[in-house]
Amino acid sequence: MGSSSSAMFLAPFLPFIFMFVAGLNFAVRLILGGRRRKLDIQEHGPRGYPLVGCLVSFNKNKRRLLDWYTELLAESPSQTIVVARLGARRTVVTGNPENVEHILKTRFENYPKGRPFSELLGDLLGTGIFNADGKLWRTQRKLVSHEFSARMGKAAAETALATAVGGRLVPALAAAADGSAVVDLQELLRWLAFDTICMVSMGIDPSCLGSEGGDASCWGVDLAEAFDAAAGICARRGTAPVQAVWKTKRALGIGSERILREKLAVINDAVGKLIKHRKTEKNEKQTQQTDFLSRLLSAGHSDTAVRDMVVSFIMAGRDTTSSALTWFFWVLSQHPEAEARAADEAATAKGELSYGALKEMTWLEACLCESMRLYPPVAWDSKHAAEDDVLPDGTRVFKGDRVTYFPYGMGRMERLWGKDAEEFRPSRWLDAEEMEMVKVSPFKYPVFQAGPRVCLGKDMAFVQMKYVSVSVLKKFSLRPVSAVRPVFLPLLTSHMAGGLNVSVTGRKPTSASI
Repeated sequence: MGSSSSAMFLAPFLPFIFMFVAGLNFAVRLILGGRRRKLDIQEHGPRGYPLVGCLVSFNKNKRRLLDWYTELLAESPSQTIVVARLGARRTVVTGNPENVEHILKTRFENYPKGRPFSELLGDLLGTGIFNADGKLWRTQRKLVSHEFSARMGKAAAETALATAVGGRLVPALAAAADGSAVVDLQELLRWLAFDTICMVSMGIDPSCLGSEGGDASCWGVDLAEAFDAAAGICARRGTAPVQAVWKTKRALGIGSERILREKLAVINDAVGKLIKHRKTEKNEKQTQQTDFLSRLLSAGHSDTAVRDMVVSFIMAGRDTTSSALTWFFWVLSQHPEAEARAADEAATAKGELSYGALKEMTWLEACLCESMRLYPPVAWDSKHAAEDDVLPDGTRVFKGDRVTYFPYGMGRMERLWGKDAEEFRPSRWLDAEEMEMVKVSPFKYPVFQAGPRVCLGKDMAFVQMKYVSVSVLKKFSLRPVSAVRPVFLPLLTSHMAGGLNVSVTGRKPTSASI
């Protein structure tokens, strides 16, 4: 009997197999965890029931998990909850800055990504930096750190931004304004970010956004769409009520796991061919390339390791900045006074947009920080405890527990941000004279992580976001065509469900731009 026949035979029995495996797993944990239950009496979290835990509440709120967790954390005196449900590991979710510092810095070695996390993303990211721990992570971290600090890396980023923003995004918006057309801004920003990160990391220009007078290249579009599909499927693995479901589907090669396998083949084939081409090019031309891929190859890493690092680089560089910018432009459209002030500041930029000029734009930076406080590119991040521990607020953590800090919920907590925590108020990021940015603890605002794993690309991300913001705000006014509040969709990185359709009009020159 072939594998496809076996899959068809087993299909009717899969729900029962899933429930049996999950139930057996949960029962074993209950038996072995007798000592733990006595210690968990004071813990806060969703209502649970024997055997199934909080599975009923979880399923009831699965379409609003972010807001549900935020509500539970707000009700908890310690801003920490414990979630135990059938088919999943015991999970500690916290919005307490002291706990976040403990996890990300003080006891960093006790909270690696862990095997459960690497298992979820391993098919896509392999052993890339965002999926690695220990010595492997440190080696890649050192290499990437050099990439972001090197002058040639910054020069490559500036060149890529000038090409992608000035040569593609601005003309695309101008064409929409001239033709009174509606465009999906989120889609444009994602193509833009993909073009930019491919130019910086691999030294190639996929032209997905399309250059002036040209068409988007098919291979670039196919590769970007494969990334989207693969990332979405991997993200949904993590939110599956019963983890045995996706693992069984992967073993049988059916459903979403079959699609994932197909998309991964597209990604690995495209990046593999590029690695081979770059090696040949280097041997033939004997010239030094300045992109990230070439430097990885020059360092002597294996093709597989290089592929994993490049894929991780693209995933991080594409989705986080495009997500942040999508929500930024939407939030500004809802606050005309803040938008007008940002446009005035953008209008002061003359000529080329240098690092120095962009750094001076504090109101724009405050608006970006405030937007990411409410709509962080990564809604939550999880680690897995290597050994038993106790968090600063007294919450007990046991070996193997999933420990999650929650930027989305933290950005909405009155205890952290005051009575107006739900409001968009950029001035909270500026000093009394509104001249300089106020320093905020990264453990209170962990949008870029913190501690040893703090995002190395933070400064470059702000440069890219400011570059795009200034270029757009100087010339255009963007207005959502729908009055309905968009839905925040937390995948590996957050997206706006359904995109952001906007109408584009030219912005009238201000006194600052004349």
